[in-house]
Amino acid sequence: MKNLVFSDLNLSKEVQKSIAEMGFEEATPIQSQSIPHILTGSDVIGQAQTGTGKTCAFGIPAIEMLSPETQGIQVLILCPTRELAIQSSEELKNVSKYKRGVKILPIYGGQPIDRQISALKLHPQIIIGTPGRIMDHMRRNTLKLTNLRMLILDEADEMLNMGFREDIDIILQKVPEQKQTILFSATMPKEILDLTAKYQKNPIIIKAVHQQLTVPEIEQFYVEVREPAKLDVLARIIDANNIKLSLVFCNTKRRVDELTSHLQSRGYMAEALHGDMRQAQRDKVMAKFRKGLIDILIATDVAARGIDVDDIEAVFNYDLPNDEEYYVHRIGRTGRAGKTGKAFTFISGREIYKLKDIQRYTKSVILPQKPPSLVDVEDNKINHTLENLKTTMADGHLAKYIAAVENFLEDTSLPNGQENDLTTLDIAAAFLKMAIQPNDSQALADLNHHEHDTFAEDKTMARLFINAGRDIKIQPKQLIQALNSCAGLPEKLVGDINIYDKFTFVEIPHNFANEVIANLKNQKINGRKINVEKANAK
Repeated sequence: MKNLVFSDLNLSKEVQKSIAEMGFEEATPIQSQSIPHILTGSDVIGQAQTGTGKTCAFGIPAIEMLSPETQGIQVLILCPTRELAIQSSEELKNVSKYKRGVKILPIYGGQPIDRQISALKLHPQIIIGTPGRIMDHMRRNTLKLTNLRMLILDEADEMLNMGFREDIDIILQKVPEQKQTILFSATMPKEILDLTAKYQKNPIIIKAVHQQLTVPEIEQFYVEVREPAKLDVLARIIDANNIKLSLVFCNTKRRVDELTSHLQSRGYMAEALHGDMRQAQRDKVMAKFRKGLIDILIATDVAARGIDVDDIEAVFNYDLPNDEEYYVHRIGRTGRAGKTGKAFTFISGREIYKLKDIQRYTKSVILPQKPPSLVDVEDNKINHTLENLKTTMADGHLAKYIAAVENFLEDTSLPNGQENDLTTLDIAAAFLKMAIQPNDSQALADLNHHEHDTFAEDKTMARLFINAGRDIKIQPKQLIQALNSCAGLPEKLVGDINIYDKFTFVEIPHNFANEVIANLKNQKINGRKINVEKANAK
């Protein structure tokens, strides 16, 4: 079955907008097969593993079908662990972002029950919880399920493995008989089949076969990097590895356009490919990519279909894919025709858990890698230039250039009145320096000078106090410009800016702090001299 595009599903504008913001363009196999049936009110048995998008497979129709104006719990989702309850709750809250009046509450053990009782008094329509804590609330009569329309058992096999069978039976026997029952499980042992036979009515069975990784020639790496540093990391990896042809995946069309613009402004031959482009535009971009006229192609998953280029050296997951199968499809674009390839995945924070799911179900090893340093990038460029130099020397025909160097050596003086005591070694070193200078050489020099690590954690940030604020109509843009002019601090390295009535706090890397304090002292902003000093951390 062909996967559905979310815009083709009969979903409200609010949910469509949320899905687009979450970066979902095309439904995963389990979503494509489940959502239409659940929307019709049918009971469903879905066989799918973690990481296949099953939360949205039941979450999207659940949110679409509930009535925000009706008080009382309409949807109950049972899951085996508190971690899954929290994760599912967050995902459903993202889906319901633009649906007014939708309240979602996770309930699990380890959290104070008094707090949960208070939250239940606010009449949430969707409850996501572990069986033990759900039963506890039912015994206390703090969880009333008389208006329940939909019951979902997520990772049912795990709940049974953890000994929740009796709890599940008790819960299912106390909920209204007239309801829709959805069950998702990675495996279908006899106990699960017994449950479905007992509590479901003519269920529709859906299986999403998980695709395994079949491209062992690909070296896979992950890089832990905060969002503001992703662009620099991408550029450094490409430069440090001298990657000629690469494919970069983003989760949204807007993200593709933004990244393309940033890379082009840095001098990279980069082009975008996504669904908002006309077919003629896409064909033109692909033709240029095949011919090697584009070094970097930035694309969404759907737009990248049909890319069949054998020479792609590396694939970058700039955004972690929403489904493990997308990961397989993405990295499979490299390492073709018997060649080796590399795949780099950028992650931050809790995305490490999603990455572990990808490793587990693709049966592959994804190794950690630190971002290349500026020294690594420069060393690579030197080595690459020297290799090209050997080829040029072997080709010969250098007489004209030798004469030019000799004439230069005979010059009696250099600019600024310097004496010319240069050697041919000096000239060769100067040419090498010129050859490896990046397009953004000034920014690189600034960062080298300050030995700044763009990818450090927030603990490396200094918080500065400025004795001016809204009283002189100070704007963040003015501060950023001042920081750049006085200390060469790039805008992307400036952290939080908090402007109050008579003072301002700004976060900058520690390595820049002393220079900023010294250079901004007595500088004028909007006609007033300002003073800067270090403040305590938040």
